[in-house]
Amino acid sequence: MKNNFNIRIKVNTNYLKEQSAPDESRYVFSYTINIKNLGNNSAKLISRQWIITDSNGNIQEVSGDGVVGQQPKINSGEEFTYTSGTIIKTPVGTMEGRYFMEDRNNKRYEALIAPFTLAVPGLIN
Repeated sequence: MKNNFNIRIKVNTNYLKEQSAPDESRYVFSYTINIKNLGNNSAKLISRQWIITDSNGNIQEVSGDGVVGQQPKINSGEEFTYTSGTIIKTPVGTMEGRYFMEDRNNKRYEALIAPFTLAVPGLIN
């Protein structure tokens, strides 16, 4: 599977204080992902794989079909945005992963998601 550099992925995270319980080591974060197809071919998001790591080194691996119950087809120049969430046991952690994509010719490739930080506001400068 080759890595396709014609997919741009942007991530914004948000700490959900009202759903978190620090005294129970429960820190809830949402993340909004924008996927833009910069290539000349359509891209269908088939599945995803996430690696979520808290600051104690605990790793969660999450994989499955599509995202938020969808397998979006993103045409050339178009974008797809969704919001999801995760729970970790520490106030700081990271996420990284990959999307498994398929073009209109059924050729599969990976779109890598660079590591990003999950952090309670004010903990990291």
